[in-house]
Amino acid sequence: MSVRIGLVGAGIMGADHARIVAEELPGAVLQVICDASPDRAQALAEAWGAADAVTDPAALVLRQDVDAVIVASPDFTHAPLSMACIAAGKPVLCEKPLSPESNDCLRVIEAETASGRQWVQVGFMRRYDQSYAEMKAALASGVLGRAVMMHNFHRNVENPVAGFTADMAITNSAPHEFDVARHVLDTDYSTVTAFTPKDAGGKVGPVVMVLETAGGQLVTIEINNNAAYGYDVRGELVGEKGAISLNAPLHTRLDLGLQQVTTYAADWRPRFGEAYRRQDRAFVDFVQTGRFPEDAASAWDGYAASVVAEAGVRSLREGGRAPVAMIDQPALYASNGKA
Repeated sequence: MSVRIGLVGAGIMGADHARIVAEELPGAVLQVICDASPDRAQALAEAWGAADAVTDPAALVLRQDVDAVIVASPDFTHAPLSMACIAAGKPVLCEKPLSPESNDCLRVIEAETASGRQWVQVGFMRRYDQSYAEMKAALASGVLGRAVMMHNFHRNVENPVAGFTADMAITNSAPHEFDVARHVLDTDYSTVTAFTPKDAGGKVGPVVMVLETAGGQLVTIEINNNAAYGYDVRGELVGEKGAISLNAPLHTRLDLGLQQVTTYAADWRPRFGEAYRRQDRAFVDFVQTGRFPEDAASAWDGYAASVVAEAGVRSLREGGRAPVAMIDQPALYASNGKA
């Protein structure tokens, strides 16, 4: 039988998930759309053939015609809705962050642990991007030798929302880098040191972080939310024997007028479209089989990203290294909950 999916959130991310479920996920049905705006929920439901549009997310979770939930609503709703799904015994794909507050993540972990199984897949979709997958595979194969450093650049055209701050660059933009570097290197962080330029021309300046891992590597992360020229994600993993770098997928290059031109996208969707599709397919398989996906991010991974983000904010405000202190990992997540 098809997996009937309820989607919470009809904004940019919600609309992308709706399209993927409706068009590209055999075995899944877009059943219900929920949004605080009834008009927006109804419009998205009509666009992608959902059976119903509602405004109450708690009621959606409890519906008998909903087998699983995708949460793409504002960040502060993620942990409460994930806990509601756990209580209802329904798998949930929760967009990142699981919560901006690590204590809220711990409450999700406690609820999931008490249930005896995993229900929450966190939307760190870069784990499903082909370039990061090849980077992780190169390290695992031994061809690079021991990992020494990983460099990460994340640049957006402009601030995503009014009132955006350097702290938000760490808590909202950087978690993708925190998670994917931790995933590729298969280690946790021990400290983070954050910096920002003193003069950024009146805009929110770039934030640069240096993280030390428990495995002895260094990870550098640049977050620039006012890069102006386009959406640009870069990465390089340096090993003892060699290095491997991400290649952004480009379909064409223009040679004209004594120039060679490549085009940047305006946002993340063209760059990571296939990663989102792979992630959502893995979620449907999770719902159907009960087996947590091998490469997916768990509630524990969501907690880890929130802890390092909090440490990064402390470092930026107070200066110097900030320790990254996590609780002991519950047994449920010892092998990422794999059966």
